[in-house]
Order: sequence, then structure tokens, then C-alpha cells
Amino acid sequence: MPEALGDENSSVYAEVSKILISTGQWKRLKKDNPRFNLMLGERNRLPFGRLGHEPGLVQLVNYYRGADKLCRKASLVKLIKTSPELSDSCNWFPESYIIYPTNLNTPVAPAKNGMSHMKNNPKTDEREVFLASYHLKKMNGEGTVWIAKSSAGAKGAGILISSDANQLLEFIDNQGQVHVIQKYLENPLLLQPGNRKFDIRSWVLVDHQYNIYLYREGVLRTSSEPYNSSDFEDKTSHLTNHCIQKEHSQNYGRYEEGNEMFFDEFRQYLLNTHSVSLEAAILPQIKQIIRSCLVSIEPAISTKHLSYQSFQLFGFDFMVDENLKVWLIEINGAPACAQKLYSELCHGIVDMAISSVFTLNSSDSSASSSASSSLSSSSSCSSPKSRPPNHHGPFIKLQCAMKTLKRMSTSQERVSSVQPVYQPYRKTLKMRKASA
Repeated sequence: MPEALGDENSSVYAEVSKILISTGQWKRLKKDNPRFNLMLGERNRLPFGRLGHEPGLVQLVNYYRGADKLCRKASLVKLIKTSPELSDSCNWFPESYIIYPTNLNTPVAPAKNGMSHMKNNPKTDEREVFLASYHLKKMNGEGTVWIAKSSAGAKGAGILISSDANQLLEFIDNQGQVHVIQKYLENPLLLQPGNRKFDIRSWVLVDHQYNIYLYREGVLRTSSEPYNSSDFEDKTSHLTNHCIQKEHSQNYGRYEEGNEMFFDEFRQYLLNTHSVSLEAAILPQIKQIIRSCLVSIEPAISTKHLSYQSFQLFGFDFMVDENLKVWLIEINGAPACAQKLYSELCHGIVDMAISSVFTLNSSDSSASSSASSSLSSSSSCSSPKSRPPNHHGPFIKLQCAMKTLKRMSTSQERVSSVQPVYQPYRKTLKMRKASA
């Protein structure tokens, strides 16, 4: 059975580290060794302060510092509302508001003066703006169903769907962290048989030069129960999270193994039931949303001026409405992967994000998953190996780096007497390339 998608304890980078070690050109380092080349670690535990202090040593890490601007729900809402690149043309993100619980002791500022107020206040509570929109929509008969989601929640936790604004706010006020209230998509495209909801997970790789690549395969996470627009307490009808479906639906796995439908099947489904192609109707929208989001934060998180480099794998989650319009739901900074796709995706990461910096003789050994880790290299590392201009492995290139973004300096690209090494740091692994 395919592994369920999830974003906690991601094992993607553990798989990557095993692939590198299996080449025989990388080895683990001891915990306190500062001379590592590649660090693969957990997003919230990376010791960024240890990077970039070894002159002449190439150092690469598997996360962009500051990418949480996209990957936390409240931060994403704020970014979309305050970013000039997104706020004027963002018709693919549901109407959303940031709400702080009243039981928090941290001071917040009520949103009164539009976006300028949000830009100038780190913590802005939008409950009054939400209530105004809620009542206006109710008066105009535009739909009153909203969803409250914890900003840092995962696996369906901290979620309430309701058409009662007071119930939503009371729910948030009894929580211990900031939430987002978002307009619920009341007219989703439904899968047959079963009249069921789904969302789409797309994996996106950003390399050290901030080139953006979309993994060519995607997966639909499907519901096992029919969509019921009159009963919002039945989470299996409304939330497609694997943990909720597996734990609470008696029909889990009835329609798709592991409640997952891959793009080949979805492509055929769209042709058969809607007479449209995935490539024409859905993927262009997905690509544009991905580009818009990642380009908007490039100036803030790019490592082009730093003494170390970053790359990162993102998981973009989308929904599609009955008019085949694609909506961004959220972005994950540490996405796991369906078991069926592990080998290709992880080898693709090695090829596109790591071997483009450190030349390896072989990267075609496979490995199984384990706890996440970080790597560093300790043998001779030459300049990045040349590859055909259109060689992107299992990825589709969406965006080149900004023209102002230069390649790593010659001193970083051409380093002699460097060894890849591998070392645990909490749940972080460092590696260096082994001596010949």
C-alpha cells in the first residue's frame, strides 16, 4: 500500500542521504566537525548559525531560511496581502483573515487601516474585517461557510468548518495559537464514483541558484466519503488528510489504494468525464501559482549574498472547483512523498540540487527511508558537472533565477581538498565526500 502523504517527520531527505552514502563518495561526520559540505536536517532544528564560517569550503543546506513566510498559514496570508507581486493579481487564494485568540498574552493590533496597517504591525488581528465580510456575504447570499485552521496545524488538527461566525471565533479564542479563517470552497470538483472531494499535492524543488522545478508527477489525496454540503461535522466528507480518512472512514481505500490517485489516472479521468486535458486545464494554473509564490519571496530568502547555499523541496497543495479553477490551499516546507514516487523524486533531488554543486561519479543507487538527516562532503569536489541544457531529470523547469542572481563564486564552485562528510546533529546529518 502506498505510504500516506504527510509533512511531519519527513523521510525524503533521509532517503537522499542514503543515496549519497551508497555511492561510496560520502561519509558521516562527527557531531561537532565544522568542515562539512552538505547539511540535510529538519526544518525547525537547523543550526543555521554554524553555516558559512569555513573559508573556501562549499556548504549547502536543504532549507531556505525564511521560507516559513510561505509555509505557515498566517504568514502566507500576510505575504499574499502585503506583497505587491501577489496582492493585486491573486485570484487563486481563498479570502482569508488572520485571527489571534483572545486568551493569548501577546499584544495584537486590530486591522483598521487596510494593508498598510498589516505591513507595519507584526501581529495584526483581522476579526473585525472578517465579521464585516461575513455579514456582507450573508446579506448578499454569497455563501457563508468558512474554515478555521491553526497556522501551524497539520494532519487535520485545529480545524473547524462552520457557517456561524461566532462559533468560528469562539473556537479560535479557546486555542493557544494564531489561526486563519478562510472562505470555504463550497463548490469543489468531485470525483466519481462516490461524489468525493480531493486535493492535489505537487512537489517543487528550488535549487541553490533559485531555479524552480516542478516534479512531473503529482498525487490526488481523495476522500472516502461523499461530499455533504449540509453536514460540516463529518470531517471525512470535507477533509482529505490521510490520517483523518484512515482513522475515521470505514471506506478508506475503497476507491483508490491508500486514497491516492496519481496523475496518469487523473489525466484519463478528466478526459473521460470532463473532456479536458490535465495539461491544458489544470497544470498551467498550478505552474503559475507556484511561480508567483516563490518569486515573491526570492529577494528575502535567496542565499546569493551569503557564504553558504540553500536548496529546498516544497509541497504545494491545491483544490479544484467545479469550474476547473485551481485554488492554492497551503504550502508545506517539509513534504513527505508517496512510496511509489520515492526513488525517482529523491534521485532527482540528488541530481538537480546536490550533484549540480558537488560532482559525484554515481548517484543511481537506491535506498530506503529513515529519520531525516543532514550531510556534508570531505573529498575533492570539483566544479559542477556539465549536463545537457534541457536535462531536468523528473522535473519541469518553471522559472530561472532572477537575472541579478549570480552563480556561486568561483572560489566556492572550485574547491580542492574537500571531503564529503556525514554527521548527526540532533536529527540532522552532515556529510563530506570521501577521499579517492
